[in-house]
Amino acid sequence: MENVRKYFEAITQIPHCSHHAEALRDMLVEHARERGYRVEVDGADNILIYRGRPRLCLQAHYDMVCMGKAPRIETYEEGGWLKAHEASLGADNGVAVAMMMALMDSALALEFLLTADEEVGLVGAKALEFPLYSDYMLNLDFEAEAEVCIGCAGGADIVASKKGLLVAGSGTCYEVSVKGLAGGHSGVDIDKGIPSAIKLLGEYLYAKGVTQIASLYGGERGNSIPANAVAIVRSETALEDEGRVTVRTLETRPSVYQEDERLVEMIHRFRHGVRRVSETLGIPHSSINLAIITADAEGRMQIETSARAMEMDALSQITEETVGFFQGYGLDTLVQDKYPAWKPETNRFTALVGAHMQAVFGRSHTTAIHAGLECGILSQKYPDIRFASIGPTIRYPHSSREMVNLKSVEDTYAVLGRIVSDVELGVDIDL
Repeated sequence: MENVRKYFEAITQIPHCSHHAEALRDMLVEHARERGYRVEVDGADNILIYRGRPRLCLQAHYDMVCMGKAPRIETYEEGGWLKAHEASLGADNGVAVAMMMALMDSALALEFLLTADEEVGLVGAKALEFPLYSDYMLNLDFEAEAEVCIGCAGGADIVASKKGLLVAGSGTCYEVSVKGLAGGHSGVDIDKGIPSAIKLLGEYLYAKGVTQIASLYGGERGNSIPANAVAIVRSETALEDEGRVTVRTLETRPSVYQEDERLVEMIHRFRHGVRRVSETLGIPHSSINLAIITADAEGRMQIETSARAMEMDALSQITEETVGFFQGYGLDTLVQDKYPAWKPETNRFTALVGAHMQAVFGRSHTTAIHAGLECGILSQKYPDIRFASIGPTIRYPHSSREMVNLKSVEDTYAVLGRIVSDVELGVDIDL
């Protein structure tokens, strides 16, 4: 565990935001080669590290969602949790990478698959073409201890845009803002009651009858619940602070979007959040996040949403509904970064992983996650490999509140060591 902590702290000091993780990529390549592993890097910056004839592949992604001050990360420990000052920590998925680095120190006959740009649409996994030797793959991107994940949501991003018409406005100009909300992961946290800054702002403007929008900006990342939103508006009636909404009077007299753009109404009517719950799994079955909205002073309007569902039919349905919704307001739509669901399945490999969870934690639970795991794509690319996913307890990923439980990291690493030992000893998992 000491080496895992050491390696993770080192990772936090190497910038590795999505699209900008080259320094960490190079460090991982050097780390593996120094320990006698063969290393391949493909055109998408995925890394395959292997030795001997492995039966087990460990898999993680090495990019992170940078929020707050990240990639400038200053860690601290509080009450058994590792956190970062005013920044996302990168425990998702840096702790997994640190575990893999620690295992490499033992020169085991394993495969290590480290994918690039997972946090921006599973980019690396989609481009992956490495031949793999292993019979089993253990993904390390789950975020709850003592649980064995056997399925995940599919997803798609729906982007809507148009060029709006600006006209002369009337009334007083105000800056209306919602800032500093908690934020969170748009999949695993979508049912946690975390407020959306965009929705709060939109509801306030709708209730006050404000229709003259000069500009509006909200949200931070496509896969994060919006923590901040601000609009410049004009209003004939006075606006004041209310709840989480802050109002400031401005002296400017900007042009505004013409009223038939119905921007405020569109935000008000958009059904952000959980659309349907899976009674079997006890998690959201389908959901959508109103992630980012930009309506600038030049009339350029763009809205980004992220849809998720545990089955592809449900994903198609929510995608089609969202496209229709935006088209009803005259916006052009584009569906992109679609990725498949991983259909829940139990097998002897998942049973083995569960048995070791039980041995270490004294409990074990089989579950699925309402978020995209690379297992969805990888299980299609490698249909003969059997999959499971585990990980330590991480709270509030994709936000500046992100934290990881250190005892959970220690115990999860112990589970990982037991699984690796069974495979190294040649235990016949399929018996």
